[in-house]
Amino acid sequence: MNIKYQIFGFLLFIALISMSSCQSAGVNKTGSEYMPDMAHSVAYEANSYAYYYNNRWGSEDELHKMTQPRQPVEGTIPRGYVGSKSAGTGISYTPNGSVPYYYANTEEDRTKAMAEIIKNPFPITKSSLEKGKLLYNIQCAICHGEKADGAGYLVRDDGGKYPVQPANLLSDAFVTASNGRYYHTLIYGRNLMGGYSDKLSYEERWNVIQYIRSLQAASKKLEYNEKINTFNTTDTPYSIIAVQKAATTAAIPAPTEEAVMQETKKSEH
Repeated sequence: MNIKYQIFGFLLFIALISMSSCQSAGVNKTGSEYMPDMAHSVAYEANSYAYYYNNRWGSEDELHKMTQPRQPVEGTIPRGYVGSKSAGTGISYTPNGSVPYYYANTEEDRTKAMAEIIKNPFPITKSSLEKGKLLYNIQCAICHGEKADGAGYLVRDDGGKYPVQPANLLSDAFVTASNGRYYHTLIYGRNLMGGYSDKLSYEERWNVIQYIRSLQAASKKLEYNEKINTFNTTDTPYSIIAVQKAATTAAIPAPTEEAVMQETKKSEH
């Protein structure tokens, strides 16, 4: 008998708990649920503060904190912008990840990219040129040649046949071309050349462009390295950025690129 009473009492207890924890809404009752947050997620509207105690969890102060604007996640960049801390832009990026590119594979957007993508976001360093050389020889030299003269293995007499002549990157048209012409081509390809967006990361593409620029500079007997750049005004040697950062830290006017290059030339003589 005791066992029967115990079982009956236990079942009665469970029934009372169930009835008290889950009640249907009535005319004068809002009803109740057992662990309602497990059945109905709490909806928060960003940057919206409208406290209503019947459909919000927590206090009014807690809701106010939850609806405040948050700091961007590390690595977040504004739409249409990208950069590198090492390049002095202060914007983070993922070296081996995907970076947004807002130009379509059309002739119109190719022209826009050539006109708008001007400055190389990475400084010229010894390391970047070495990486660029390795990547260029692996991905590009077979067609464009190790000297970038368009005489790669595929078009030499001892190589295979190629239906068209690869571009001679040492020609004046390519020497004077903007960085955007190279970057857009690396993304989508050009004519029979395929795109390399899936083979080269964001930083690697710029490393290759830097190395091509160094070959072009050498063909014109100009300098293009981590110390000095007499080839163009769009790519900045690392030494110039380092001097400018040091001057900024010291709270004195930062020297111009031209002034740093002149001092570098003096020190080399």
